[in-house]
Amino acid sequence: MDPIEYRPEGVFLEKTGISREALLQLGPGLEAARSETQADLKAWTAGHPPAPDKDPLDAGFINLPERILADYRKRRGQSELGRVLATADRLRETVDRIVVLGIGGSYMGARAIMDACCHPMHNELSRGDRGSRPRVYFDGNNVDNDATQGLLDLFGQNGSFEQPEGRWAIIVVSKSGGTLETAVAFRQFLNLLNSTLKSPSPHTLGDLVVPITGAHGKLHDLAQALQCRDIFRVPDGVGGRFSVLSTVGLLPAAVLGLNVVRLLEGAVMMNERFQNAAVGNNPVLDFAGVCHLLEKERGASTRVLSVWSKSLEAFGLWYDQLLAESLGKSERGALPLTAVNTRDLHSRGQQHQEGVRDKLITNVIVDKCRRDPLQVGQSQWNQDQLNALADKTMPDIMRAAIQGSNKAYRDDKRPTADLHLPCLDETTLGQAFQMLMLATVVEGRLIGINPYGQPGVEAYKQNMHAILQST
Repeated sequence: MDPIEYRPEGVFLEKTGISREALLQLGPGLEAARSETQADLKAWTAGHPPAPDKDPLDAGFINLPERILADYRKRRGQSELGRVLATADRLRETVDRIVVLGIGGSYMGARAIMDACCHPMHNELSRGDRGSRPRVYFDGNNVDNDATQGLLDLFGQNGSFEQPEGRWAIIVVSKSGGTLETAVAFRQFLNLLNSTLKSPSPHTLGDLVVPITGAHGKLHDLAQALQCRDIFRVPDGVGGRFSVLSTVGLLPAAVLGLNVVRLLEGAVMMNERFQNAAVGNNPVLDFAGVCHLLEKERGASTRVLSVWSKSLEAFGLWYDQLLAESLGKSERGALPLTAVNTRDLHSRGQQHQEGVRDKLITNVIVDKCRRDPLQVGQSQWNQDQLNALADKTMPDIMRAAIQGSNKAYRDDKRPTADLHLPCLDETTLGQAFQMLMLATVVEGRLIGINPYGQPGVEAYKQNMHAILQST
């Protein structure tokens, strides 16, 4: 398994304007934040009640990959991961479409995994070209009437389970079942599925609805009433935005036929580096340190995750939530922003190049494509004058765009950092998820902000419910 390429003395620090010496001077603070993060995990594991300033303490995500893998290797089919794999196999054999219902961390990680690791046009391919893997769609993350109606139209167009293309199922993710966006969507899709099953079918609602929820709550009660064949738990001590490597992300990934063991193994690799490597050679600590120093000393309070692959846009949006909900408290916290290049060089690029000097641009670069490089190629119609570039490939053009934009930022003394992913696969993605989750927690501890919980999100929910009940 290849690690994420990380050379702090070169690629990472060179373009940020932060010297290696400055990072090492921050080293004691970063080491203390790492120790505090590890102590948080020990306290959570021991079941100790958190201090008031550490409540909630959702540190369970840190060693979750190790726990899941150890259980799987010991108990195989009886383990949680074994059950996930068995349910995924059953759904793949049964249905052609699946809708994943959830909001925030209940769907963003799964969407990021799908977009990064599957064929870009997965849902448009024939069942054979998909290897009999279901088409996967996402809803319950908004209350957009027309968007939901459009997906209901798609799922209801065949009207019965007689043909393979008409068979579909629901994965619904909500710890309590009380999140209105997801609960409303679940009711709508459940009603449609129930009406579809009124025609002769060997399947029941309980076969085709897979909840991922808490041990108690509205969704748990509904799952019992539906006699759901498989019910999975949202793990204790793991907040939604930290749940991508739990069943919340693993079940959709397994349904898509992805190697979830390697996803977890990648996260374990990053945990080992986080725990053992020193400042200056530790991607978690160094990323947190550089971000902190640039915000403190250069006013870089906007963090642009500049992904150089369309397949990583959902990954960037996952990180937006992670950073915003974790550190956006007490009138503090950097503003996250995802840019997809080269697309956004033609929109946000102008502001990044000549706008307010409040940004750190972190380039996420995929070094190796999955497919053979496409050449520009010769053409008898050379009015576009591209024959001069006929031997160049699209990866060649992408590399030139990365180097050209970085040089433009560097010439104007605008900080950038490069994070290289060897390729887009499950191992690399597992490392990247874990790196950014750990770095976010470390930075929170470094600046005295509890990175867990999201009390500000609750205000809109309370107001929305009050308005609906009063009108």
